Parts: sequence; C-alpha cells; structure tokens
Amino acid sequence: MSETSPSAPIAAVLPSDRFLDRELSWLAFNERVLELAQDQDMELLERAKYLSIFASNLDEFFMVRVAGLKRRIATGIATKTASGMQPTEVHASVLAQSYAAMKRASQTFNDSILPALVASGIEILRWEELTSEERDAMSKLFDEQIFPVLTPLAVDPSHPFPYISGLSLNLAVVVKNPTAGSELFARVKVPPSLPRFIEVSTQRFVTLEDVMAGHLDKLFPGMQVMQCHAFRVTRNEELEVEEDDAENLLQALERELMRRRFGPGVRLEVENSIDPNVLDLIVSELGVEQNEVFRLTGLLDHESLFELMKLKREDLKAPVFIARTSTALAEVESSSAPDILDVMRHRDILLHHPYDSFSTSMQMFLEQASNDPNVLAIKQTLYRTSGDSPIVDALINAAELGKQVLAVVEIKARFDEQNNIDWARKLEEAGVHVVYGIVGLKTHAKLCLVVRNDGGKLNRYVHIGTGNYNPRTARLYEDYGLLSTDPKIGEDVASLFNHLSGYGVQGDYNRLIVAPKGLRAGLVSRIEREIDHVKNGKPGHIRFKCNSVVDETIIDALYRASQAGVKVDILVRGICSIRPGVPGYSENIRVRSVLGRFLEHSRVYDFANGGEGETWIGSADLMHRNLDRRVEVLVRMNSENAKAITQVVDLGMSDTTASWHLQSDGEWVRNHLDESGEPLVDYQELLIANHPVAKSAADVPTPRRIDTLLNKVGLFGSH
Repeated sequence: MSETSPSAPIAAVLPSDRFLDRELSWLAFNERVLELAQDQDMELLERAKYLSIFASNLDEFFMVRVAGLKRRIATGIATKTASGMQPTEVHASVLAQSYAAMKRASQTFNDSILPALVASGIEILRWEELTSEERDAMSKLFDEQIFPVLTPLAVDPSHPFPYISGLSLNLAVVVKNPTAGSELFARVKVPPSLPRFIEVSTQRFVTLEDVMAGHLDKLFPGMQVMQCHAFRVTRNEELEVEEDDAENLLQALERELMRRRFGPGVRLEVENSIDPNVLDLIVSELGVEQNEVFRLTGLLDHESLFELMKLKREDLKAPVFIARTSTALAEVESSSAPDILDVMRHRDILLHHPYDSFSTSMQMFLEQASNDPNVLAIKQTLYRTSGDSPIVDALINAAELGKQVLAVVEIKARFDEQNNIDWARKLEEAGVHVVYGIVGLKTHAKLCLVVRNDGGKLNRYVHIGTGNYNPRTARLYEDYGLLSTDPKIGEDVASLFNHLSGYGVQGDYNRLIVAPKGLRAGLVSRIEREIDHVKNGKPGHIRFKCNSVVDETIIDALYRASQAGVKVDILVRGICSIRPGVPGYSENIRVRSVLGRFLEHSRVYDFANGGEGETWIGSADLMHRNLDRRVEVLVRMNSENAKAITQVVDLGMSDTTASWHLQSDGEWVRNHLDESGEPLVDYQELLIANHPVAKSAADVPTPRRIDTLLNKVGLFGSH
C-alpha cells in the first residue's frame, strides 16, 4: 500500500488553525503531571515523586526539543510550524509557559509539600536551622566524605571560566581577599556522586549544597566568603550522527556522545536571591539569553526529590503493587513455572503489563527458549533495556549453547546510547549476530522470534509488544504484549527480521502493518473505511490509545471522519495536536488523558469496521518520526483479545473515570470528582483490584476480561 495522501480536498473545509502546537501541547502534558503533585488527596511522597517526574521531564524537553528549536532558529531557515506559529513565537511561548510552570512547582514544594513533610515528621532543613550538635556532626562528615571530593575553580586572568556540565548543580561563590580588598568569583560543583539529602538525624535532612555552603571557608582558606548562590544550566544534548558515518555507526555515536557534554546552554536556573552582578557574569559566560534565565525560590533541581521515595514511610506512599503471572500462563494448582512455549502452541496470549508480570511472561519465554534444546534460533529487537538485563543474558546464553541468535540493537535510543553500545559489544563477544537496523531509520519495533523444531516441523513463536524489553520499566509502564504461534504472524515477523539484517525491499504483510512504508497509509485507509461504513448506515467508531498524536495527515483524516459522523475517541498520554469538539469539523472527537502511578504507554488502534472490528497494537505513536523515520510494527488482534483491549480503552474514556479532557482551545480540564464531590473511578487502581488470581481451572478467564469493571462504570455493551 502506498503512502499517497487521500484524494479528498481538505483545505476548503478545514481551517488553517486546526492543529494545536506540538511543543505547547507537551508542556500542557507536563503540567498535568504537576497537577498530580499539587493534589493534596494523594499520598505525600507520591506527590514529591510527581514533582520529581515533572522536573525530569522538563529537563529532557529542554535538552532535546527546546535545543532543537533554538538551533533551527539560529539557521535562519526555520519555517512555520503546523500550528501556524513562527519558530521564534513558539520558542518565546515555550520559555514563558515553562517558566510559569516551574514557578508553580517551586510554590507547590515550598508552600504545600514541604510543610506537609514537616507535619509528617520529615524535615528538609537549611544549614542555619541545624542545632549546634548537628552542625558539629555535619562538619565531621564534610571533612571526611565531602571535602576530599570537591574542586573549587577560581575565575581570574590565569583561570578561565570553567566548563559547566549540563544539569549539574553548582555554587557561584564570591570571596574577598582581606589584604588586597578585591572580590573574586569561583565555582564549586555539587558532586552528583553524593546523596543530595544528607540525614542529620532520623528523617531530618539537610541538602548537600547547604553543607558545602556552610564550609566554604575550608575551600577558600584565608578568604572572606561574601556570597554563595546555587545555579544550574541545561544544555543542548541532542545527538547528530551523519548517515555517512553509518558504516562505522558505533564509533560515530561514541564521538557524538563526547561532543554532547559541550552543547550550548538553553536554560539557566538560579536562586531568586542571586546578586545581579554574579548573574550577569554567569549569563555572559554561558551565552544564554535573558529570557532563558529562570529565577526560582527555594530548592533547585526538584528531580532529586525522588530520593525521598527510599524512606521507609509506607504510610506516605501508594499501596505496594506486585504484578502477578498472567492467568493465561499460570498453571492451575501449581507453583512451578509455566511452560510458556507449550501454552503458546494452544492459543494466543495477551499480556497487559504491569498488571501481568513481565518476568514470568516475556522474560521467562525468552529464558525458556534459550535453554530449550529444540530451539534453533532466536531473533530480538532491543531499543531500551536495563543495565543488568536478563533479556541480554538470555540471548548470550542461547548463543553459547549453539543457537543462531540475532540482536537488532538500536544504539541511537535517546539517552540510552552508551548503555546500548555496551550491550552491543557484550553480545558480539558472546557470538550473537548484532546489527543496527537500516541506515537512516531507528528500529523502534518490539519483536522477538523463536524458531523451534517441533517433532520435525519448524514452528515460529513470536512476541510483539508496545513497550521495551526492559524488566525495570515493565513494572512502571502500562503496555500490551502478544505471544503467538500464528503462522501468518510468524511469517511476517521472520520476513521483517530478514529485511532488518540483510538486503531486500520491504514486502507486504498478512497480519502486520509496518512503518515507514505502510503504516500511515494503512491507518488512513481504515479511517476512510469508517467514513464509508457510516455513509452506508453501518457502525463506525474509531478508538485510539497512544502517547502522542501529531501527524497532520492522520489528524486531517480523523477530522473528515468526524465530519462524516464517525465517533472518534482518543486516549492520549502526552502530546495531542487535535482540536476536539469544534462545530463543523471535530464535534464527534473526544480526547482524554489518564495519568497515574503507571505510565500509560501502550498503543492501540481500533476500528468498528461496520461491525467486524479490527484492533491493532504495536510500537508506533502518531508522530512524523514514528511513521517516516522508524521501523515500527502494528499487529492485528484476534476477536477475543481485541475485546479485552477495547474494554480497557472504553474504561479510560468513560465519564465516570478520573481523567483530563482536552478542550478545543488546547486547555486540559481535570475531571476527578463527580457532581457530589466524590472521587471518580481511578482507572489503574480498578485494573489492579480486578487482576484475577487463578485458583482452579474454572477461574482462568479466556482471555482475561474486565467485565465487572465495565459493569461498575456502566460501559459493558456500550459499543
């Protein structure tokens, strides 16, 4: 199927301002995270965690998106965005909106979270608030464990302004020579290798930078310390690897990782009390603009608040959730590990993480395959995985046992590049065939293929997922996975792996839709089919669940569907450029967002198809990079698994579920209370509560259903 645009004219019926700005939409997503930190009904340490996530998200946004925007402006050839804004307008709006959000984050911490911590017996103190005994103890700690690590860097004619690494916390110090009377500037880096919060006594903490500031006289002996201010710079850390370097991609990427450390500054965070002359010096030396300076009150770098989650205060955290083995895999009345390959020979298995355990499903599938003497070959894509990955260990084990093993490693996975380089080398040393995919494309598809000799017949066992093969994030990310021995799926996946590792033109597939050749066109054709069904009096309904909706061609197709009377429901976690609910072109589109203890990460594309539904899951979001510059895969579900998936999407879209609703002007409105002020249904907590535990054969659902949940919220049978 070709990637041609739909023939129906759109300019005459769709306004030019129909797309919300991508960058501003992302900031709106992060502000939804901030709203969770502001929610006083939530467990206190969970609120601190969300504030940390808000800060971490914004760091990456500036390192990549804002840095890229600034670079395009500097070239002088940047064009208008799809939203109709000039890049300079977007940049100015992004700076203003993110600065305002960071001020709200600081206010949330200073005026709400910090007092609540104190009320709960947890204190984060300033140096001057310590008792004399506590200061003595901290002075001893400073001498023994902090002072040896520190390196004061002076700035004078013989000492140039030092390089300030991105995201590092620093102290700008002004000292006075009592003899000469001159004032001098110095910088001291707060060591990232040491804990940010130092425990003074039980659940009484002081920050590392405050301990350092209290002992500057030891770093600058004989000098008079006049000023001390914390600051932090964010740099451009987007990688640029030329395609000409693809032949030696590993070496090219390593060179670029070294250059990343020296990217230009894109944001400067400083304490609000900083001296104007000191600030002018830092701004001048770092080369940032005045509108890139964020003056904040109180603690800088809220990402470090995640350290508080280590406290043994379960009363201030959400109840612990431990994933369970999927009931489709669990052996009834048995504690032994299920034979996953044997179960797969009888049926497709739908996995829903983190409710279904990753370690006793996908991970065990690969470990059992690596040890199975009848398994001849294993092929696997790796985009992001953990530092101590059992997935990589299983591949190495399989290679050492003489199996043919192929790993398609995407070493350009952002901010995991070095980790993936290390694993690629380890795999190669073990005899695994390691390839880096197709030149010019990232391999983002989540695929695993096992070839087994079943009594003289070679069968293919396949896993296709929406999330990475990472046991750590699988405990926090919501994702779907399919385990299948369907011959058509196996044939498709085998063909795709051969395309990734060898030569040849990407062909047609039976049960897959693959980017970049066919995914956009495949989705658009199905949207157009829904329009035809509605015109012919048949059921038409589109349900998408994904992380981002940006692609203009698909959005326009959804607008046309809405105009034709097709109901369009979109459950999106992050960016969404659609304007829903606009009379004339999007009144049939609803967009909602669910955020919670798990990161909603799965991608689902469902079409009513005139009563013969089609449901697809896979790795692709509706973004240009996914559809044009990545190898992505969607796989079609059978009817039973499709129903289980669409019921979950319906639950997320329900008016009785707590969520954010996107307005036509781009604003997100939180709906978490009913008309009487009672909390609406927590989508994720309901899924946790409903996760079945098999006790007898009759208790094992086929597949796992959430009918009871849907009955509770009045959704069962609604579509």
